[in-house]
Amino acid sequence: MNKKQVELWSPWILLVTVIALWQIICSVFSISEFIFPSPLRIWNQTLEYKELIAGHAWRTFWVTMVGFGIAIIVGVMLGFLIGSSRLAYSAIYPLMTAFNALPKAAFVPILVVWFGIGVGPAILTAFLISFFPIMVNIATGLATLEPELEDVLRVLGAKRWDVLIKVGLPRSMPYFYASLKVAITLAFVGTTVSEMTAANEGIGYLLISAGSAMQMGLAFSGLVVVGAMAMAMYELFSFIEKHTTGWAHRGSQGH
Repeated sequence: MNKKQVELWSPWILLVTVIALWQIICSVFSISEFIFPSPLRIWNQTLEYKELIAGHAWRTFWVTMVGFGIAIIVGVMLGFLIGSSRLAYSAIYPLMTAFNALPKAAFVPILVVWFGIGVGPAILTAFLISFFPIMVNIATGLATLEPELEDVLRVLGAKRWDVLIKVGLPRSMPYFYASLKVAITLAFVGTTVSEMTAANEGIGYLLISAGSAMQMGLAFSGLVVVGAMAMAMYELFSFIEKHTTGWAHRGSQGH
């Protein structure tokens, strides 16, 4: 098995090992399924409640995608503004950093008052928790453009706008895709947290309902589904990144 095959299979080998150890521990120590369900129990309850889980999962997925889409638009716009202007960087960036430090779960009760129980709070929570990484990475990609390169382009007749659009934005694409891979996982967290307190559908609602009914296997099934959706979107962005910014990965492809 060559190095590339090892890299391909190592995550799956690790996953299978963890699941096997988990099952062995639950079986050997006879841990109650109401406290910590075994992988076999989780699998059985996933099959038993597959239609219920699928319905809640679809609701969580599309709500997350809507919030994430808004986060991309707002994050790119703010990132471009902050990264292209020193004044905007000095004025806006500290405020955005302070805002990002606030616990987003604390906004859910406020959003419920404003928008009621339903998709509104979930979409906005997904947006609030995921736009910051996108904004920061776009701003960083533009703000760290080499002064020497910018000076050469200016001498050649390029205007500030030309430098940003033709050089700054392409240079920011690896940063942008890195931010998407982080932000999508955060978006699922935001949606699930909101659904746990301000919804009657979704995986978050399923977690609360299953926990109240002592169906811990079903609750863990919900967690597995959220993790699988986030991982799938992460891999999708990784695939797109490799096929659109291959020039940024040339140095690592030979290793």
